[in-house]
Amino acid sequence: MSLLSVPRDPLAPAPPAVPGAPEMAQKRKAEAVSPVKNFFAGGAGGVCLILAGQPLDTIKVNMQTQARPLPGQAPLYKNTLDCFHKILAQKGLRGLYKGMGAPLAGISPVMGVTFFGYGLGKRLQLNGPNDEQRLTPSQVFAAGMLAGVCSTTIVAPVERVKCLLQVQVHSPVVKYAGSVDCALQLYAARGVRGLYKGTLLTLMRDVPATGMYFMSYEWIKEFLTPEGKSVSQLSTVRILLAGGLAGVCNWVVAIPMDVLKSRFQIAPEGRYKGFADVLRKVLREEGPRGLYKGFAAAILRAFPANAACFFGFEVSLKFLNWLVPVE
Repeated sequence: MSLLSVPRDPLAPAPPAVPGAPEMAQKRKAEAVSPVKNFFAGGAGGVCLILAGQPLDTIKVNMQTQARPLPGQAPLYKNTLDCFHKILAQKGLRGLYKGMGAPLAGISPVMGVTFFGYGLGKRLQLNGPNDEQRLTPSQVFAAGMLAGVCSTTIVAPVERVKCLLQVQVHSPVVKYAGSVDCALQLYAARGVRGLYKGTLLTLMRDVPATGMYFMSYEWIKEFLTPEGKSVSQLSTVRILLAGGLAGVCNWVVAIPMDVLKSRFQIAPEGRYKGFADVLRKVLREEGPRGLYKGFAAAILRAFPANAACFFGFEVSLKFLNWLVPVE
């Protein structure tokens, strides 16, 4: 009990009941922030994200990393649809899922840590887990940025392996037999540094983009919530819509840094000195448009993948709240 609280006289009449108070209390419990529950629910959402979005992610990476054609020579891929047709023709449906082993194995901890960081960021700005305070958009953005910092520790090596396997689809030499073999070869060649190549670029991509991701999701959910209803009562269709649009907002912010990260992570040692060198060479060789290679594939992937992710997250979180109710 707080030192400033005044005990109520047991003989005094009870205060009048506030209409709807039990329902509102139950809603607050359902909306309570639990970073631990966020971790497990986020992991489930991440699996949904990979299964829904991997084919277009493969296309995005191949579009971003294709070599610049020589004068008079046509590019390997004319556009997103051409890239899809060529991968499908050469490698079949399995080619679109190349490199999925690493992200699928890592996605549960990645998204678990992401949603844990987000829940922690929200919790740090509240007075308690059941606090009625509503966070401002800037506070939600800050919580999302913390999520981006937390997730980068796992995302960077997973992305490194994924990108190398995805671009290997069209290589005449098969260097890596799979995700584990790729990770082992990278570690054998340069130790932990080999696995974490591109970490700074991953951080520069994910911190602002993840802030936008969660801020837009929360805002769109609020916008779609009917008057007098709780956000926790949103229909499946509205959750899918909010999650899909949040994914699009995320990639609008992330794509330039994602291009630079992908280029840096697949490049031979010594080709780029760092972030500034990658940026300078991309702008010199391809102009500003080079920073948006794979944009169409990223946006096409963003909606279904993130709709699936947030739906999986919300369903899992409701199950966890049912399984372990908030006191």
